[in-house]
Amino acid sequence: MDKRNAASVNWMYAVVLVVALAVFGVGIFLAVQDVPRRDWAMLAAGCIGLLLVLTTWPLAIAQSATREAAIKRGEEMATALTDRLQAISVVLNEINETQLLSDRAKAVAYREKDREALRRAIREDMAKRDYEAAMVLANEMESIFGYKQEAMKFREEVFRHQEDVYRRQINEAMGTIDRHCRAEAWSDALREAERLMGIHKSDPQVAALPQDIENRRQNHKKQLIDSFNDALHRKDNDGAIEILKKLDLYLTRAEADQMQDTVRNLFKEKINDLRTQFALAVQDHKWHDSVRIGEMIVRDFPNSGIAREVKEKLDTLRKRATEPEGAGV
Repeated sequence: MDKRNAASVNWMYAVVLVVALAVFGVGIFLAVQDVPRRDWAMLAAGCIGLLLVLTTWPLAIAQSATREAAIKRGEEMATALTDRLQAISVVLNEINETQLLSDRAKAVAYREKDREALRRAIREDMAKRDYEAAMVLANEMESIFGYKQEAMKFREEVFRHQEDVYRRQINEAMGTIDRHCRAEAWSDALREAERLMGIHKSDPQVAALPQDIENRRQNHKKQLIDSFNDALHRKDNDGAIEILKKLDLYLTRAEADQMQDTVRNLFKEKINDLRTQFALAVQDHKWHDSVRIGEMIVRDFPNSGIAREVKEKLDTLRKRATEPEGAGV
């Protein structure tokens, strides 16, 4: 393209040069004619034309050459840039392949470390009793690293650990419930059973705890009733009354009504015994014993007639108890 442009410029200047030479020749011809008035204009025009052609043609050729050199340099730079880009592309491809290889190499190199870190994480989750997270990590050990057998062992270990903790919690709670039952703290035992049911409500043993506690309560109640009847049979009124105090917490209204006559007779006998003991102590001038028995009557049977009688005498008896021995009533 540039060569064609240079050739067209040369052809143009060649044509103009021929025209200028022709004008110059005509001008010379006219100038040398022996005429009264010579025509110098044609010669001047030819000279100017030749001068312009001869001065501008080299410049045009030089400019064309410069343009051609610039275009050539541009083409060379474009070629060099293309080569450089191709080289960079090759290097980038090599870097990419190297990076892929490096990632694979790292994966292989750190595989055992990652596996060991996963093992530690599973055991830490088990120690924190986060069994769901431990199971997820065990599954990842199989899906990501492909260790199927080890993952299976870890799942079994997590399950066993969970079951051990589960059983330990139940056994500890059962021990607490047993201590409450032995102490006859039935409400505390039921609260502990309800707490355990909130954690392990699907366990049959845990679900049966409220009924077990109630059975133990009823059995203890029956033992108290049997002991009370045995004390009555042995005429152990003091023992019967002590048992009755405990039994009162277990009796329903209907059961208490059924035992009302028995209890009334028991207290009647106890009051009679205390009246007799009080009278004998006063009669024998055993003032300390009389004060002790009298205070017992007032405390345990405040609404009885004997309690009102004893109250009237207690101050005198206390005064007597502070006097020297041998003093009369």
